[in-house]
Amino acid sequence: MSRNEVLLNIVLVGSVGLCVSCGSNRGASANAANSQGTGASAPTVEVAKVVSKKLAITVRMPGELQPYEGVAVYPKVTAFVDSIRVDRGSVVKAGQPMAQLAAPEIAAQRAEAQSKLQGAEAQRGEAEAKLASDESTYQRLKAASTTPGVVAGNDLEVAQRAVEADRARVESVREGAQAARSALKSVSEIEGYLQVRAPFDGVVTERNVHPGALVGPASGSGVGVPIVRVEKTSRLRLLVPVPEKYVAGVTEGAIVQFSVPAFPKQAFSGKVARIAHSVDVKTRTMPVELDVTNSDGHLASGMFPEVVWPVSRAQPTLFVPTYRRSPELQKQRLSFASGMGIRNGSMSRRAKSMESRPRFSGICGTEMMWPFAVRTNCVLEPM
Repeated sequence: MSRNEVLLNIVLVGSVGLCVSCGSNRGASANAANSQGTGASAPTVEVAKVVSKKLAITVRMPGELQPYEGVAVYPKVTAFVDSIRVDRGSVVKAGQPMAQLAAPEIAAQRAEAQSKLQGAEAQRGEAEAKLASDESTYQRLKAASTTPGVVAGNDLEVAQRAVEADRARVESVREGAQAARSALKSVSEIEGYLQVRAPFDGVVTERNVHPGALVGPASGSGVGVPIVRVEKTSRLRLLVPVPEKYVAGVTEGAIVQFSVPAFPKQAFSGKVARIAHSVDVKTRTMPVELDVTNSDGHLASGMFPEVVWPVSRAQPTLFVPTYRRSPELQKQRLSFASGMGIRNGSMSRRAKSMESRPRFSGICGTEMMWPFAVRTNCVLEPM
């Protein structure tokens, strides 16, 4: 073989090897591209099983403790404060004197009414004495008139009319004396208003005046502030604004637990006593009142406890298991498996994670959107 032929064979073998190598690289690239395309068109879909069962959970919501009874004490008459016997924090009993007022004009009115009563009583005595005298005279004339010619008929008739007039005068004087007595009683009662007493057993929570201050009724011309404020704290009201979606299971007589920041390790309880049966259109909540016994005095009005509110429903509720979504699955779809088959729904971006707690209430008969919406024929509520 000549030298030229050997060189030609070497060039041919190198060309064939280069072609084979290029073909293999193109095949590998195509296979990789096909694999990526297949993966993009058929992503992995995670499936969560929905369980339908009775709802019996608890949710935490804020509340407010209020006094069972609370009143701002105003005087019934305009007067000056002569003395005050209680202060903020004083424990009072019903009827206990708390302040003494002074009003000289009321004392003058009482003296005047007493004087009028004494005058009316004197007039009544005089009228009754005159009636007795005239009636005795009439009886004597009447007895003498039985003998003809002894007493003139006119004198007997005059005596009779005098007795009738005396009786009418006595009746009038008696009514005047009764009116004077009632007036004196009224002034005495008004004078009794100068002593301010506690309306019920409780604690003085405010004191707004001191001796020498001018006070008066809330609607009068006096100072428009109460003397003191008294609250009944041995029994409290716990006001809980229950959201609309939780009001279905509210029942009177239920016992509800709560805690307060002042005693974080101590559990308190109250009894559901009053339900408003009306939802506030502004807050979409229904006020519910609980009666709380506070015999030890640990609780105080104005506290904001955390209430462990029980939630229950008569209808079955859909529960979903724990699921955590990775950022790569932001736009993927989630399938729910139930006894009715598999329902696909678009997942919301806000659903970062979910616990094993109810997210919906009701039975869905068609496609539903996770986690807060449904397509058609679905009655679901966010929890």
